Amino acid sequence: MRIISLFIAVVVTAFMYFFIIERDKLLAFASSDAADADLTAEAEATPETTLEAAQVVRVVAQHSAARIIDSAVIVRGETEAERQIDVMAETSGLVISTPLRKGAQVSEGQMLCKIDPGTRGASLAEAKARLAEARAGVPSSAARLDEAIARLDEAKINDNAASKLSEGGFASDTRVASTQASVRAAEAAVASATAGLESAQAAIQSAEAGVAAAQKEIDRLTVVAPFAGLLETDTAEIGSLLSANSPSGAHCATIIELDPIKLVGFVPETEVTRVEMGALAGARLASGKEVRGQVTFISRSADPQTRTFRVEIEVPNKDLTIRDGQTTEIIIAAEGKSAHLLPQSVLTLNDEGVLGVRVVTPDNRAEFNPVTVLRDTIEGIWLAGLPEQADVIVIGQEYVVSGVPVEASYQETNE
Repeated sequence: MRIISLFIAVVVTAFMYFFIIERDKLLAFASSDAADADLTAEAEATPETTLEAAQVVRVVAQHSAARIIDSAVIVRGETEAERQIDVMAETSGLVISTPLRKGAQVSEGQMLCKIDPGTRGASLAEAKARLAEARAGVPSSAARLDEAIARLDEAKINDNAASKLSEGGFASDTRVASTQASVRAAEAAVASATAGLESAQAAIQSAEAGVAAAQKEIDRLTVVAPFAGLLETDTAEIGSLLSANSPSGAHCATIIELDPIKLVGFVPETEVTRVEMGALAGARLASGKEVRGQVTFISRSADPQTRTFRVEIEVPNKDLTIRDGQTTEIIIAAEGKSAHLLPQSVLTLNDEGVLGVRVVTPDNRAEFNPVTVLRDTIEGIWLAGLPEQADVIVIGQEYVVSGVPVEASYQETNE
């Protein structure tokens, strides 16, 4: 028993010696055994497996499915009156009518300015008298023509009889020559009478033109509204002089038509082919009011400076609340497109500067896919150019390039 106790005491003493006195050597020995085990495990693994495991990048991706959206064309523009015109006087004179104030509603044909007639009434009466005189001269001219024709017929009969008698020796040559001279004189009289009748008829036409001119001059004394609308300016003040010889001095009033009203925008040349005549369109004014209408005009010629095309939308404006020149955002309906709704942060650029997103391929590698931004909304951006189903990298896309192995974890969407 004493031998066993002594043996145990020696072993415990030796353990305590190495654990306390030679502790560093003991730990070094133990760590060398672990390192040898790790080296053995690494030696068993292939170099390719070790390298690829070291290059795998962890990313977060999102399952995305394409949907058909209304790919509208969005442009900024302004409202424009359907018609606006400066009403000008066509004759000169003093205004004798009470002015209408701006903002007043006028109907088509309503009097805006009345000009003092002066001596225009006397000129019309004179023209009518000349017309009556000219018409009175026509019957006498016609009678002279009839008389000349009758004498011509008589002269021809006498000439024919003298010729027959001369052939039988019963009339002298002198008589024949005399009858022929009578025929020539009668023909000249007919020509003269015809000219007189034509002159009388020309005098009638001239007199009628004079009457029409005098009447037109009187009609121009009243300046009327060419269409129904609103007065944008006061009409000419009573007593003011309107001068037809000066465009600035002949201004009577400015009329504007606001129902319907036009929305005018300028579409880029890359989008103009998507806009069609009759397409539905909506707009939001700067005041917040929303309106709807249809496309009524698409320009065939681009603006030489902006290379954009003018587009007009006609909108009802019965209550005249939409004014000319208001800023508006116009949305024109176009053919739908297949697109993905994704966060704006997924967008990135490749080495060539092309805009796109990075997706996870079926073999778990990153791949760059060019895209086109169709619309930017509060929920995200609509992108075209991706396949119907795509796993888009939403976190970590800036740390991978095409072909790099990735380990993706997928986040849920709110769709």
